[in-house]
Amino acid sequence: MEQPASFERKRQRLFLFLCGLFLTNALIAEIIGTKIFSVETLMGWNPAQIPLGGQMLDFNMSAGVVNWPVVFITSDIINEYFGRRGVRRISFLTALFIVYMFITVYATTNLPPAQFWLELNSTDSSGNAFNINEAFSRIFRQGLGIMIGSITAFLLGQLLDVSIFSWLRRRTGSRHIWLRATGSTMFSQLVDSFVVISVAFYVFGNWSMTQVLSVGTVNYLYKGTIAILSTPLLYGAHYFIDRYLGKANAEKMVEEAAASSYM
Repeated sequence: MEQPASFERKRQRLFLFLCGLFLTNALIAEIIGTKIFSVETLMGWNPAQIPLGGQMLDFNMSAGVVNWPVVFITSDIINEYFGRRGVRRISFLTALFIVYMFITVYATTNLPPAQFWLELNSTDSSGNAFNINEAFSRIFRQGLGIMIGSITAFLLGQLLDVSIFSWLRRRTGSRHIWLRATGSTMFSQLVDSFVVISVAFYVFGNWSMTQVLSVGTVNYLYKGTIAILSTPLLYGAHYFIDRYLGKANAEKMVEEAAASSYM
């Protein structure tokens, strides 16, 4: 039987690792989220051109979707082993770090550029005139609207996710991990996918509502698909965590996490 002190160290290391994974991927997603990329071009497909609200829908997404699936999976694992309180703590902490990050980035855009830096980067890869300082400012400053939208969407999505996860766990017990993980993600990301884009690009930007619905729909379809496809990863994570903590200790943590979520 493993000594309590040894188990507690493993428990703390696991929580720190999961929190670090959650926080790092959330911050990266916020930084790269200002870029909208074409899925069709990436895959070598022709534009979809699906009629929607008088315009044509193409498959365009925020680059932040690259990292958000890791955040979803990590959130569910934290909820499974550390309960609703653990997810809420890291969610609010992450929101504070996102604010800090954008304040820092905004401050750096106001720093005067070095002349040699401007000269070294005076042309792009095609030889066209290029102002790297202007590009730097435009890329990061458009993230301010995304910051407000993403924090709002992030907290709403996380609170909704943890509530639905806990609700499903009360009804399924220790069975059907896939149901509470995928089900909670599908509901929470329906809110997240549209709120962040609406606030960032409609309220603070110049997008039309049709563009918001178009990109939001594609983002949600992607996130929902990833949530379903990542189910084996979730079971794999449970397997390795159970081996690391010990089966009996892991089951005890899950039971305690479930009990704390009912309070």
